[in-house]
Amino acid sequence: MTEALPSAPDAVLVRYGELALKGGNRGMFERALVQNIRRALKPIARARVELRQGRIAIFPEGRTRQVARRVQDVFGIKTVSPAWRVPTEVEPILAMAGRVLDDAMASRPTDRPTTFRVRTRRADKRFPHTSTEFDCMVADHILPDPVARNVRIQLKDPELELGIELRDRETWLFCERLPGHGGLPVGTLGRVLTLLSGGIDSPVAAWMAMKRGCRVSYITYHSYPYIGEPSKKKVLDLARSLARWQQRARLYVTPFTEVQETIRDSAPEGYRTVLYRRMMQRIAAVVSRRDGYAALVTGESMGQVASQTLENMTCIGAASSMPVLRPLVAFDKEETIDIARKIGTFDLSAIPEPDCCTVFQPKSPVIHGRLEECLAAEAQFDVEGLVQRAIEGLEVITVEEE
Repeated sequence: MTEALPSAPDAVLVRYGELALKGGNRGMFERALVQNIRRALKPIARARVELRQGRIAIFPEGRTRQVARRVQDVFGIKTVSPAWRVPTEVEPILAMAGRVLDDAMASRPTDRPTTFRVRTRRADKRFPHTSTEFDCMVADHILPDPVARNVRIQLKDPELELGIELRDRETWLFCERLPGHGGLPVGTLGRVLTLLSGGIDSPVAAWMAMKRGCRVSYITYHSYPYIGEPSKKKVLDLARSLARWQQRARLYVTPFTEVQETIRDSAPEGYRTVLYRRMMQRIAAVVSRRDGYAALVTGESMGQVASQTLENMTCIGAASSMPVLRPLVAFDKEETIDIARKIGTFDLSAIPEPDCCTVFQPKSPVIHGRLEECLAAEAQFDVEGLVQRAIEGLEVITVEEE
């Protein structure tokens, strides 16, 4: 019977954490996660994706390990394992266990023993052995001489663990547990619009909104000829990089030159940046109401730059008619950079291209802005007309995973 056993993993076992706590809404979250997995796998391999007793099972037609690595990037997933399947019978399980261990040991260092244990999860309670009994049975079978296998049994925090999930029709065996990012499936908490610049912070804020279940689109502001096409391309490249986590989105490119020139010519210099950002919020709020986004997302972090003091953030947020989410508000810069490196946006953000906030930048920006001063400055120009003309000039780009 052992000759018919698979020589490579033929399925992927997906575990999720937070979704299991959703009570009566759990089914909705599970279905969304299954659908997001299917979308993520379309460019890689055909695969059947099924819900199975608190797990998701993926049966790819090929590229099983690549499928497992791709699924790591789907929000809502705790861990992923390339797995081997056999009938839930003692003989094939014991035979397969040795093969799975050999496969795992092929990539382990050979200059010292690898600490190891077996851990069985008995979902099928009709199986004639308890989990602990079967752990010992498997270990005795595959390790009659641990020294020859270059392993050492260690029950607590071993370097390598052979997992066995006993189910009613088939048993899954695996040694890898690839970490996911947790969170909630994209799309389960609604649609939001992220104000995306070419900096480090806003792409991380967008990623964090996705992680909490939001489907994200982007709006950026372009002040030609003061900033050129390379700046616009940089933002588009960032949006494409984020498509790894959400395969499709919109990018709204907003003409912002008239807004900035008007503020330069008619407002106090120290308030320019705050007024720019108030106009950004207004334009984004109009797009959100028109196109069905539930909130705005920004990369603001308390006290990081002059426009992000409590007073200035209050002035800026007051211009929006939509809720404003600030996932990074309590982060320091190093925390944000760590996430940017992890998700692959840092190198793009570090490319030295100016964005619109550097245009007509004040020498001494206001630190403790006052809302009444903002309103008085805006009374000197046609706010609604500027917003309307910016909306009319929008360029909408569909961003897809490459």
